[in-house]
Amino acid sequence: MKIDLSGKTALVTGSTAGIGYAIAKGLVAAGAEVVLNGRGKARVDEASAKLAKEVSEGKVRGIAADVSTATGCKELLAALPEVDILINNAGIFEPKNFFKIPDEDWSRFFEVNVMSGVRLSRGYLPGMLKRNWGRIVFISSESALNIPTEMIHYGTTKTAQLAISRGLAKLTRGTGVTVNAVLPGPTMSEGVEGFVKDLAKQNGQSEAEAASQFVKQHRPSSLLQRFASTGEIANMVVYVSSKEASATNGAALRAEGGIVETIA
Repeated sequence: MKIDLSGKTALVTGSTAGIGYAIAKGLVAAGAEVVLNGRGKARVDEASAKLAKEVSEGKVRGIAADVSTATGCKELLAALPEVDILINNAGIFEPKNFFKIPDEDWSRFFEVNVMSGVRLSRGYLPGMLKRNWGRIVFISSESALNIPTEMIHYGTTKTAQLAISRGLAKLTRGTGVTVNAVLPGPTMSEGVEGFVKDLAKQNGQSEAEAASQFVKQHRPSSLLQRFASTGEIANMVVYVSSKEASATNGAALRAEGGIVETIA
C-alpha cells in the first residue's frame, strides 16, 4: 500500500519535537503540505527548517500559536482557516502525587490536552464536512484506559480525548470525514528522554537500565517490553490520516505495545 497525501494540507499541533515532529515528518514524506505548530516562533522556524531539509521535496511551513489558550487557537485558525488533516497532538504530562496536584494543575492539563483539540476541531470540522473529506486525529494515550496512579490528572485528560473523538465521529456519519484517536504507550520522545535521564540519576543507573526498569515496574503488561520510537507512533497516525483508512472512524487505535489487557 502506498499512502499518497498529495494535495492535502495537514496541521500538527505541538510538533516542534517528539511524537508531533515525527508525525509531521511522516505526513510530509507521504506528500502532504504540513504546518508545524508550537508556542514560540524561533522554535517553530527552527523545526520547520530542519524538516524541510530532512524531506527535501516536502512542503513545510510553521505557525507559532499557543493552542492551550482560546486566544492562541483563534490566532491559529485565523492564520490557517482550512486544513484537510488535523492532528491534535499538543499535550503535557508530569508524574505527580495525586494529593499534591492543585486545582491550577488540573485546569492547565485540561486546557492543553483537551481544550486545544476541542477548539481546533470546532474550527476545522465544519469545513471538512462541507468539502466531504477530512481527517481529525487525537493523540491520546494508553493512560486513557489504564489510568496511571503517578499522574491521574494526565490520564483523565487522555480519557476525555477518547470521549470527544468518538462524539465528533458521530457528527461525520455518512460523509468522507473521519475522527479517530491513537493511543501511544511509553514513547522515547525528547520529553521522555529527560524524564528517563532524571530517573537514571536518581537511581544510579544507566539510561537504558532506567528505561527498561520503568517499563517493567510501571507497565509490566507490556508485550513490547521497551519504549516505542516516535516513528513507530507516527506510522499509525499517517495511516489513519490517509485516504486508505476511509472505513476507520470513531476508533481508539492502540500503538501501546500490548500494555492494555483487554480484547476490545
